[in-house]
Amino acid sequence: MINVLVVEDSPVVREFLIYILNSDPDITVIATAGDGEEAIDALRNHRPDVITMDIHMPKLNGVAATQLIMETQPTPIVIVSGSTDPAEVGITFDAIDAGALAVLPRPAGIGHPDHEATARKMIEVVKLMSEVKVVRRWARMRGASPASLSVRAPLLNRVAQTRIVVVGASTGGPPALEAILSSLPKHFPVPILIVQHMTAGFMEGFVQWLKNSSNLPVHIARQGELPLPGHVYMAPDEYQMKVENRGEIVLTNDEPEYGSRPSISYLFRSVARVYGHDAVAGLLTGMGRDGADELRLLKEKGAITFAQDKESSVVHGMAGEAIRLGAATMVLPLEKIAAALTNMVAERGETKLGA
Repeated sequence: MINVLVVEDSPVVREFLIYILNSDPDITVIATAGDGEEAIDALRNHRPDVITMDIHMPKLNGVAATQLIMETQPTPIVIVSGSTDPAEVGITFDAIDAGALAVLPRPAGIGHPDHEATARKMIEVVKLMSEVKVVRRWARMRGASPASLSVRAPLLNRVAQTRIVVVGASTGGPPALEAILSSLPKHFPVPILIVQHMTAGFMEGFVQWLKNSSNLPVHIARQGELPLPGHVYMAPDEYQMKVENRGEIVLTNDEPEYGSRPSISYLFRSVARVYGHDAVAGLLTGMGRDGADELRLLKEKGAITFAQDKESSVVHGMAGEAIRLGAATMVLPLEKIAAALTNMVAERGETKLGA
C-alpha cells in the first residue's frame, strides 16, 4: 500500500485529489495539509510514502515546504499545479530544483472529457514516484564552472569533429539540465538538442525557467529549422524530434517509444544516422531505459557518449542501463558534465584541424 500526504490549500481541490487517489486500491491518503507548515507537521506524524504538493499556499508555500522536507525528512514529492501558464510555471520548477520529483497539472474535473485520462496519469505518477529512493538535499544542485574542472574527452576517432550534442533526461532531469546549461560557456560552438520527459503543458514554462540561468539561448524546437551553434533546442510536447540529412529538425506524430513522445531513442537514432562519429551524446538521470540502446549505437558509430553517475542521479535508470550495456564512453558526476562537454567539443575540433 502506498501512503500519500495531500498538501493543498483549497478544501474543494483537496477533497477532489483525495477522491482520485483513494479510487486506486494500491493507494491510501493517510493525511492532508492546507499549507506548508501543516505539511511539515503531517510528514513528521504520518511518514507518508509520497507527498502531492500544491505551490501557492499561505504561511509556507510549496517551494519552501519542498526545500525543508528534502533537507530534513526526504520524501518523494509530486507537484500538482493548477496552472500551466508559462508566467507561473517558473515557481513550479523552483520546487523541482529544491528536490520534487515530478510536476503534474491538476486533473480535469469529473464530467470533463479528460477527467479519466488525467486522473489515471496522476495515479500512475504517484505510484512510480513512490519507488524512488530520495536523499537529503544539503544544498542546491549546481554545476561547477567548466574552467574549474579538467575532464578530457577520449579521442576515439582522429578525424571526428563534434557537430552536435544530444542529451536525454527524465526524472530529476530539470535541475540537472539547469546545472549543465548554466555552466556552459556563452560561445559554445555547436547546437545542443535535448529530450526531457515531461507532462504535456509544462515545456514552455520549463524553457522560460531555463532561460533565467542558461548562458545559451534555449528554444522549443520548431519544424524544419536548422540548429544554430551555441543554441539549445528542447523537443516540444507530444512530438517526436529527429534530425534529417542537412541537420534540420523534423517533428513527427510517430508512435511513442518506451511510452514517451518525445522519446530519447527516436532522436538518438536519427543523430547516429546523420552525424555518426561527429556527435556527442549523453543520458542523464531518469526512470526506464529510453535511449540506452541508441546510446550504444552512437558509440558504435564512433560518437563520444556519456552517462550521469549513480551518486548524482535522482534515479539511475536510463543512465544505469546505458552503463550496463557498455554504451557510455564516460561515466560522469553531474558537476563535471559541463566541463566535459566543453572539452569534448574543443578537443575533437582541434584534432580534425591538426589531422
